[in-house]
Amino acid sequence: MTGDSALRIIATNEAADVGRVMQDLGRRTRAAARKVALSPAGQRNAALLAMADALRARTSRILAANAQDLADGKAASLSASFMDRLALDETRVAAIADAVAEVATLPDPLGRVLAEWTRPNGLRFERVATPLGVIAVIFESRPNVTADAGALCLKSGNAAILRAGSDSFRSSTEIAAAMREGLEAAGLPADAIQLVPTRDRAAVGEILSGLNGTIDVVVPRGGKSLVARVQSEARVPVFAHLDGNCHVYVDAKADLAMAREILLNAKLRRTGVCGAAETLLVDEACAATHLAPLVGALLEAGCAVRGDEAAKTADARVTAATEEDWATEYLDRIIAVKTVHGLDAAIDHIERYGSHHTDAIVTDDAAAAARFLAEVDSAIVIHNASTQFADGGEFGFGAEIGIATGRMHARGPVGVEQLCSFKYRVHGAGQIRP
Repeated sequence: MTGDSALRIIATNEAADVGRVMQDLGRRTRAAARKVALSPAGQRNAALLAMADALRARTSRILAANAQDLADGKAASLSASFMDRLALDETRVAAIADAVAEVATLPDPLGRVLAEWTRPNGLRFERVATPLGVIAVIFESRPNVTADAGALCLKSGNAAILRAGSDSFRSSTEIAAAMREGLEAAGLPADAIQLVPTRDRAAVGEILSGLNGTIDVVVPRGGKSLVARVQSEARVPVFAHLDGNCHVYVDAKADLAMAREILLNAKLRRTGVCGAAETLLVDEACAATHLAPLVGALLEAGCAVRGDEAAKTADARVTAATEEDWATEYLDRIIAVKTVHGLDAAIDHIERYGSHHTDAIVTDDAAAAARFLAEVDSAIVIHNASTQFADGGEFGFGAEIGIATGRMHARGPVGVEQLCSFKYRVHGAGQIRP
């Protein structure tokens, strides 16, 4: 049975009891997970390369499905940023396939000896990387997450249950079919990558229940309401992916030309990604020379600016910022701008309003940069570069399931190493405990 036909068979049961469908899906995924966990790295890599080939071969089908998703999104008056995250074209599909193939080139994360030591009694201990098991990923508008999550889970010896948002359901179904086709081509079970075959929101509740012990960890990728529900209801561990209220702080000793280029890229390269800058902080010590040019550059590039009194004075086109603006993830061509009294005030502002995702400092002052990197409590802190580098591919991870903003186990881009657990191997020579 091909991955494609398997998806069709499940989809015909959408009207049936969601709980029954999800329990069956969970059982099959758990069975597939053990086979994947025990498979050699070469077989998993072969599957990844076959997946990339299948994605390329299915480009026209993926784009046709995406066109339907986009038409529905337009009819539903979805925001421009949401539509950008949803949209695919030939270039984006090619990039998705390339990212899957790149995951195959990464070192095998399994079996790594993380630590080893020998006790006085001669027992030798090893801490060794192992798969987590079954990983459920709940995401909203980005159909590429289907491929990224599936590829990273497979590389790390895990199976995946993927719950796409209703808006990207058709696109994600086609991508998942390609991923399952690649698994079968390499002799691995297609059920190691499962797309939840219904848009019914009850399926999310079933996932959060753990499917009778089937699911080992849940990764939410979406807005605050989704993450809040997952954290509130999940009965299994969660890798939290919160919103990206990211900051660019322009220090007193920032080079203006560098600051301008970094700011425009951080805000406007893609406004709908979680690493997009949402607030610009400018040290009042350089505001006389830097604030007006930076605000002007944003406005001229078509970005609305909501600012404090200093920003409004610097450019009459700036509208007044409210308290809510400092804590808002716009995901749009809007940015909040504030002047601050030095590095301490910038760090305090980020701690109060930020989401611990990604924050950047622009400065030629090495001491200021060192303090910022040490004291800003975010998953990713950056010196003299764009916040849009908050991406697993840019870190050399091949792809990512998300940016984890919590502090347990995984933090920052969640790649293959973060999708591993470990066990202890103990080697003896007949020792018994007195």
